[in-house]
Amino acid sequence: MHVAHLSLQDFRSYPTAEVALEPGVTAFVGPNGQGKTNLVEAIGYVASHSSHRAATDAPLVRHGAPRAIVRAGVVKDDRKALIELEINPGKANRARLNRSPVPRPREILGMLRTVLFAPEDLALVKGDPGERRRFMDELLTARAPRFAGVRSDYDRVLKQRNALLKSAAAHRRSPGPEVLATLDVWDSHLARTGSELLAARLDLVDALRPLVGKAYADLAPHSGAAELVYKSSLGDVELSTDRGQLAEQLLAAVGESRKQELERGVSLVGPHRDELVLRLGELPARGYASHGESWSFALGLRLAAFDLLRADGDDPVLILDDVFAELDTGRRSRLAELVAPAEQVLITAAVPADVPAELTGGSYTVSDGKVVRD
Repeated sequence: MHVAHLSLQDFRSYPTAEVALEPGVTAFVGPNGQGKTNLVEAIGYVASHSSHRAATDAPLVRHGAPRAIVRAGVVKDDRKALIELEINPGKANRARLNRSPVPRPREILGMLRTVLFAPEDLALVKGDPGERRRFMDELLTARAPRFAGVRSDYDRVLKQRNALLKSAAAHRRSPGPEVLATLDVWDSHLARTGSELLAARLDLVDALRPLVGKAYADLAPHSGAAELVYKSSLGDVELSTDRGQLAEQLLAAVGESRKQELERGVSLVGPHRDELVLRLGELPARGYASHGESWSFALGLRLAAFDLLRADGDDPVLILDDVFAELDTGRRSRLAELVAPAEQVLITAAVPADVPAELTGGSYTVSDGKVVRD
C-alpha cells in the first residue's frame, strides 16, 4: 500500500497543492513553519479522519475558506483508488471514493492505513490516560474499521447517560422512579457497548505486548524491559475477553457505583475511565522514565502498531514527522534501520542532515508555501 498522489485545497496553509509520491522513502525538507507537517498531516487525516495536532477540524481549514478538501490517490495490490474528504467545520464532513459519494465518511476507513510518528507522541508516555486510550482505539479502528461505529455508539451512550446523571445531581434530591428506570436502560446500553470496546482493547494489548517489548529493546538495548498493563475501572476483578461476561461485570460495577455517580453527576465506570499503564521494569514510565526512555517507549508503541498492521496483510504508510531531530545518534540510526523496509516512508525534516543516510530516496523542498521536487 502506498500513496501515489496528494492533492490539497484550502487545507491548513495551502490554497492548493499537488504532490506526486512513490513507494520507498520521500523526504519533505525545509525550515520550520513552511508547511511540511501539513502535507503528512493531510495523509494521516485521510487514514484516520483525525489530526495528530488538532482536537477539532476547524484548524485544518485555511483561514477565510469555508471548507478544505484532501484527495489521496492510493495504490494497493496494483489497484488504484481515489479517496476524497471534504472537511466542513461545524457541519458533517463528506467523502467520495473514486469520485462517487459515500453515505458516511467512516465507510472509507481502512482504504488507507498509516502509522505516524511525531513529537506529540511523547504524550503517549508522559500525558494523561486519554492519550493512551486514543492510541488503542485508533489502532483498533485501523485494524477493523467497524470499531469506528463501536466507539461512536459508546460515546453516544456515555453522553446521554452523563446528561441524565448531571440533571439528577443538579436537583440535589433523590431521583424519582422514572429517572431510575431511564438510568437502568442506559446502564444496559453502557454495559453492552462498553463490553465490546473493552474486549477488543484487551485482545489488542495482548497482541501488542511482545511487539512493544521487542521494539523498545531494539531502540534502547541498555534500558529496562518495556511492559503494558491494562488497568480497568472495574477494579481487581479478573477480566476475560468474553463480551457477555464483561457486560455482566460492567453492569454490576455500574450498579455498585450508582449512588456515587448520582452525587457527582458523571459516569465513573467503563472503558472511558480505563488506563493503559506503561512500565519500564518495575516502575511506571510516566513520571520515572528519562526523556530518552520516554521517546523510545513512544516510538516502540508506534513500531508495534506498524508490525501489527503489517501482520494483518498490508504495510501501512509510515510517516515520520520531525522525529529524527529529537533523537540521539544511536536511536536515530536504530530507528532508521527498523523503518527502512517499509513499502512507503514519508519524512519531514528541517535540514537534510536530519534525514539518516539509511533512508535514501526522493525529496521535496518546502518553502514559502511551495512544494518543489529536488
